[in-house]
Amino acid sequence: MMKERRGRPLNHDLHDDDLHDHDRGLAFDLATNLDRRRMLTLMAGAGLVSLVGCGSASDGSAATPTSSAAATTSCSEIPTETAGPYPGDGSNGPNILSQSGIVRSDIRASFGSASGVATGVPLTINLTVLDTANGCGALAGAAVYLWHCDINGGYSMYSQGVTNENYLRGVQETDSAGAVNFKSIFPAAYSGRWPHIHFEVYPSLAKATASQNKIATSQLALPGAACETVYATDGYSTSVRNLAQTLLDTDNVFRDGYASQLATVTGNVSSGFVAKLAVPV
Repeated sequence: MMKERRGRPLNHDLHDDDLHDHDRGLAFDLATNLDRRRMLTLMAGAGLVSLVGCGSASDGSAATPTSSAAATTSCSEIPTETAGPYPGDGSNGPNILSQSGIVRSDIRASFGSASGVATGVPLTINLTVLDTANGCGALAGAAVYLWHCDINGGYSMYSQGVTNENYLRGVQETDSAGAVNFKSIFPAAYSGRWPHIHFEVYPSLAKATASQNKIATSQLALPGAACETVYATDGYSTSVRNLAQTLLDTDNVFRDGYASQLATVTGNVSSGFVAKLAVPV
């Protein structure tokens, strides 16, 4: 399977809202957040040495930094992957991106009229968006939409039993270092897929309202060792079986190469894990 690449448009044109602001509409969200938009700054190599060029063992058990953004003048875009059947970006059914409350860093709880909370081992997801057109310097002022399945392998808004929920979905604006952080839970392994997290990159918060504006779509793979540790805990019993039946090397998304998509994961069950990945676009 060959991976398609999406080029970034030439012109690059939601901060964690308080719960009581969720019913004030997307216009309020944007007005509140747009004054925080920063000019795109190029910070090639600044604090990114440990993030760019992550490699891995063939079984997905580890990821090791292999290169520095400061030492290169160009880099490769992260591979384009399917947004899957449950993107929630308007391309396949409902569009969560147009709803007030989607701009948030803690994505464990549903927002708006929904009230469910996703439970599981804590996972913080740190992505650093890099500009391939400028030597992989930090891409500030972009927006990242991130989503993944819950502890049972279900996707909010789509899967049976959680169609009225919208948890484990959120948008964040990249800071001056190109970074975004999401507080979430470790996703399950469901039948047929290696454990993963979906994300899309948009030029700005203002444009992160419809899928046609995205400049990149990809997936983050979670290392096997971390998955095995998490799945040994309460609530993940089904994931143990599913993981044992799946290989990263033969996964229908990652089998054609995943070195640049395999996150570095640190931490433990009691205090939670942190997954880090560089995202050149």
